[in-house]
Amino acid sequence: MVIQIRRGSCVNRGDMAIKEDVENVVQENIREPLMRGSGEGSGHGSSKEDQWMVYLSTFVAVCGSYEFGCCVGYSSPTQSAITEDLSLTTSEYSVFGSILTFGAMIGAITIGPITDFIGRKGALRMSCAFCVVGWLAIYFAEGAWALDIGRLATGYGMGAFSYVVPIFISEIAPKNLRGRLTALNQLMIVSGVSVSFIIGLVVSWRALALIGLIPCAVTLFGLFFIPESPRWLAKKGRHRDFEVALQKLRGKDVDVSLEAEEIQEYIATLDSLPRAKLLDLFQRRYLPAVLIAVFLMVFQQLGGINGVCFYVSDIFTQAGFSSTVGTIIYAILQVVVTGIGASFMDRLGRKPLILTSASGLLLGCAVTAIAFFLTAQELALSVAPILAVTGILIFIGAFSIGMGAVPWIIMSEIFPINIKGQAGSLATLVNWFGAWLCSYTFNFLMSWSTYGTFILYAAINGLAIVFVIFFVPETKGKTLEQIQSAISKERSEEI
Repeated sequence: MVIQIRRGSCVNRGDMAIKEDVENVVQENIREPLMRGSGEGSGHGSSKEDQWMVYLSTFVAVCGSYEFGCCVGYSSPTQSAITEDLSLTTSEYSVFGSILTFGAMIGAITIGPITDFIGRKGALRMSCAFCVVGWLAIYFAEGAWALDIGRLATGYGMGAFSYVVPIFISEIAPKNLRGRLTALNQLMIVSGVSVSFIIGLVVSWRALALIGLIPCAVTLFGLFFIPESPRWLAKKGRHRDFEVALQKLRGKDVDVSLEAEEIQEYIATLDSLPRAKLLDLFQRRYLPAVLIAVFLMVFQQLGGINGVCFYVSDIFTQAGFSSTVGTIIYAILQVVVTGIGASFMDRLGRKPLILTSASGLLLGCAVTAIAFFLTAQELALSVAPILAVTGILIFIGAFSIGMGAVPWIIMSEIFPINIKGQAGSLATLVNWFGAWLCSYTFNFLMSWSTYGTFILYAAINGLAIVFVIFFVPETKGKTLEQIQSAISKERSEEI
């Protein structure tokens, strides 16, 4: 029996080794054409005048990112007005605020195969359609049900945008512009949130819903003038359309033959990789990467960001500070700090940024908890509002500098190419579920204890610091193979 077990074990390991060798050979074949194209040409020597279509296409796409931000930022400045006008209870408004993320979970999971079937432009149109239906439902709402249906629809569109926009930008941009253009996605999201905060202070909640239609209109109109993703066209075998789209993006006088060959070779080789199943993610070789990505998403969301973001006006009111002034400062700070974080991403590295960010989140939660404790005990009432605003601003500044973007970047770097789709979907699902859980429970936690809520968030951010220090590798300046090797545990020796 012992011999049979050992022989069976050897056979299984031998099969696994053969499978790994095949995957390594295929991935080497993928890297080879990309390395050949690392020099000049291939559209990378295009002048700025030649690349105007890339910029236009990116602008049209990131209007979807801006719409994302509008959806997130809607509930905070409108809470008191909607609750009063429609006589909603705290529970009913909590459902309205949090159901957005439930819709986003559905959108993020389902939009992948839809995008592969109808194309990137088709998926952008579909995302806009859901948002348009959602905003109109909110505008005409006379009760909780219509509000929730509208919020769910905008959530689906938001979740779809979260997947489609970065995919589209990465597939149309030349490599010398890809980093900056992709960073524009996150910047437009926080811009949408901030502008919604500010405009919501001066217009009615129904008018703000109509304003949310504007980014969708710009996107839908702009899609008539930009090409489809060349890589999607190549994958679908539409070679003539692929060449025309690539030429438009790189400029009419640019030789795109080498880049076109690289893309077609890459897609042909990628199709030969074995398709990963969900259960494959829990194999020993993949599990460390999966756990790192999942826990980063958990800490990102359960640290309190969506609760603060959705209900920032109410937080300032409870702290005894002007919600108008506090929200404006919050909105401006969020945009500025996000831009700073993006500019330092490749200079300082991922791990220092996320550690700095998590430490700032811990500090912000602690300061805010102290402010609410003083208010509850009726101590230093003149100081408490200033402390509350300071804590919230530290919190949002710290989140924007690292915790907002870094988990997504690390997720894109640590997964082997053959499991990236499945693993990315799992991490995205965890992220949106955490966002829903945080936004739904926030009002209940604040009703239980204002300072206790932020002590809880501080503890979670403290755990995040420990996790990053001991388990998250630095990925700056490393190849994907080096990153994956660093986070994979060595296999146990043969029996």
